[in-house]
Amino acid sequence: HAGLENEDLEFIAKNDDVKKVSRRELGMAIAENWHGATTVSSTMHIAHQAGIPVFSTGGIGGVHRGGEYSFDVSQDLTALATIPMIVISAGAKAILDLPKTLEMMETLGITVLGYGVDEFPAFYSRESGCFRIHPVSSPGGVAAIYKENVSAGLSSAVLVANPVPQENEIPTQEIESIIESACKTAADQNIIGKELTPFLLKEIMEKTGGRSLDTNKALALNNIHLGIQIVKELA
Repeated sequence: HAGLENEDLEFIAKNDDVKKVSRRELGMAIAENWHGATTVSSTMHIAHQAGIPVFSTGGIGGVHRGGEYSFDVSQDLTALATIPMIVISAGAKAILDLPKTLEMMETLGITVLGYGVDEFPAFYSRESGCFRIHPVSSPGGVAAIYKENVSAGLSSAVLVANPVPQENEIPTQEIESIIESACKTAADQNIIGKELTPFLLKEIMEKTGGRSLDTNKALALNNIHLGIQIVKELA
């Protein structure tokens, strides 16, 4: 079955020998009996195989800052382009280049909706300055668009960008300097590839005194709540 029991979740959370498993590593992880934590791309694949049409997460991956030189682009985007389901997130992770991430999603034909907003949220923050998404005002509106996408034979996902609750956000002007500092530290230490995102998130957590983790928890729960409402509309 898809998913973990409580004791398995606790094991994953506390075990140091847990690998990051994206869609391309699923076969390796199963064949070699890894302990793995799934990314958005691999979770989407598993959920779709299990017939689960809605998936709530914190934030998707995308095009990293400096991606025009490093070509560091998350597999999450190719999964969103090829797996027809609904994904709810608080936008893309704020450590990314959000304008380029939106450009890539447009190129890949991914439907991007803003839940109650027309501005793409920036994970920790409600504002990003990117106003290129279609607003929807209800779970039923999301479900209707998804159903029409499926009827039209589209193979891509519907991404619902759900802003973090206002009382839990870290304003853009506050978090941005912290992100820039974390990115510089990563560059100085030559942290690249799949190790980059976990490194940056840990740096940000330390530099915010744990506040970023509290925001992460709040937005994740907010996305789960919306996901439940959307599932009811699909029933």
